[in-house]
Amino acid sequence: MSFRRTPHSFPQPSTSSASKNATKLSSLLQKSIPKPPQPPITFKPPTTNPLHYFDYMILLQPIPPISQFNQLLNSVPKSQLKIILFRKINHPHLPISPNFITLNIVLNCYCHLNEVGFAFGVFGLILKKGFVPDSVCYASLIKGLLKKNEIFEAVRLFRKMVLLGSVSYTNVSYTYGALISGLCRVGDIDTAIRFHEDVVSGGKMGCLGFVCKPSGVCYSVLIDNLCKNGRVSKAKEVFMEMRMRRISPDVVAFSSLIRGLCFMDLREAKRLFVEMVNEGVRPSVTVFNLLVHVLCKDRRLNEASGLFEFMVRKGEKLDSLSYNTLMHVYCLEGKIDEAKELYVSMVAKGIEPDVQIHNVLIDGFIKVRRVEEALRIFKQMVRGTIKPNVVTYNVLLTGVLQKGDVLTARKLFDEMPLYHLTPSLCTYNILLSGLCKNDRVSQALDLLQALESNRTELGIKVYNSVIDGLCKSGRMETAYDIYTKLSSKGLKPTVVTYTIMIHGFCKTGQLKKADSLFFEMIENKCAPNVVTFNAFMRKGSNMAPKVVELVKKTVERKVTPDASTLSLMVDLLAKDENYKKYLDTLRTFLEVG
Repeated sequence: MSFRRTPHSFPQPSTSSASKNATKLSSLLQKSIPKPPQPPITFKPPTTNPLHYFDYMILLQPIPPISQFNQLLNSVPKSQLKIILFRKINHPHLPISPNFITLNIVLNCYCHLNEVGFAFGVFGLILKKGFVPDSVCYASLIKGLLKKNEIFEAVRLFRKMVLLGSVSYTNVSYTYGALISGLCRVGDIDTAIRFHEDVVSGGKMGCLGFVCKPSGVCYSVLIDNLCKNGRVSKAKEVFMEMRMRRISPDVVAFSSLIRGLCFMDLREAKRLFVEMVNEGVRPSVTVFNLLVHVLCKDRRLNEASGLFEFMVRKGEKLDSLSYNTLMHVYCLEGKIDEAKELYVSMVAKGIEPDVQIHNVLIDGFIKVRRVEEALRIFKQMVRGTIKPNVVTYNVLLTGVLQKGDVLTARKLFDEMPLYHLTPSLCTYNILLSGLCKNDRVSQALDLLQALESNRTELGIKVYNSVIDGLCKSGRMETAYDIYTKLSSKGLKPTVVTYTIMIHGFCKTGQLKKADSLFFEMIENKCAPNVVTFNAFMRKGSNMAPKVVELVKKTVERKVTPDASTLSLMVDLLAKDENYKKYLDTLRTFLEVG
């Protein structure tokens, strides 16, 4: 039995049934099958070229909304590239249109690039599209104007912003501060003050009232610029207004006012400084150093020292200049032991003394004739990491030569090249003068000749020292020989040079040469001083007529000695009965002259 069936074995559907099925299938095929919804596009910052990412975005279907393009603009760091992207977005063939945020971004870019004209062009586009500019928009334009130093245009725009009601507290406060800084920068402090008063009191902008509360930074800028322009009293008023508004002054406000008061009201400056520290505002070391310096200069050493100790008690960190200033004054006052204690304290606090501090201390010991201790400090310094300078050697040479230790002086002078130091004119002057004062005139002369052979440029003070040593040792011919060669060295004799030579000639009885040199001095328009006249008067009372005649000749040639010299001359003549009869003659022709 077979179970295989042929196609004809299956039952065939009826014609009417097949027609119905075909109709159903056709209707199903004709119905549109709904597409699954696409997920929303989320913006991802481009990791490659933003322009390529833009090209990718516009190929998406549907094209992303403008907000996605704004995010792209914000993710680009460079303003020029943002502007290029904006031009692509604004292309007329793209089905997207820049919105207010887009235009604000581009406006800010133009301001950042200092292209304020283009920024105002974008501003016009904002208005044309019917958008209402907000305070961010105005703040960008004002910032752009300030960058171009168009300060008054910026102020006018600020007023317009407030009158139109485009106000945001944060942006207005920021913009107000920028305008104050701009006005101060161009030196128009008066306008800055008026603008400040207008903003904080309502003024012409009554709609604003006290909404625009100035920040501490704004007050600091005003106070600083007022003090820099010498208007310290007005700065104090602004400072007090700041206090009344319960705005805590910062270090800039305090420091600026203290700097201004230092040269007007030192007591008030010191009070304000203490107040600043007590309020927890950490002072700058620069202001502290200035205050201590001015106190020391005013010889108020106790107050300066008290302020220094106050800072130490408060745990404030001071620098080497702070110690240097106080040590210098201690040394000037002869309080060398106090200066040394300060030096030890400084080292103990881990502040390494520099060469200037060592110089101050060495100079202090030299001034009180404690030369050995000065040399000890010097040796301690060079054993460490501190390299001496020319000032160090000048101070030491002065001390050892005052003591008469010529050998140590020569040793110090010879070791200067070891520290790659070149002696200054002051160094040569100290050494040559010291050699002459210690009866080493021949050594001084040899050194001078050696320096001339080496073509070392020497000043007139150096030659004055050697000429003075030669004159005092009676070697007038050598002194005169050096004097006559000064012009060939390009040097012009000073009143000191002439006075030394005249005094030497008078001392050795060579009055004609002294007279000749005096008249040469007058011809060269070099006014004599009281020491010059005194050189003649020391020869005896019979020289008074001579001196009066010399003064007369001086006045006749319109080379009048200064008032102090003439006053001392009158006093000198008045002290001796033998000279008094010449006083009236002297006064008469001086009045005529």
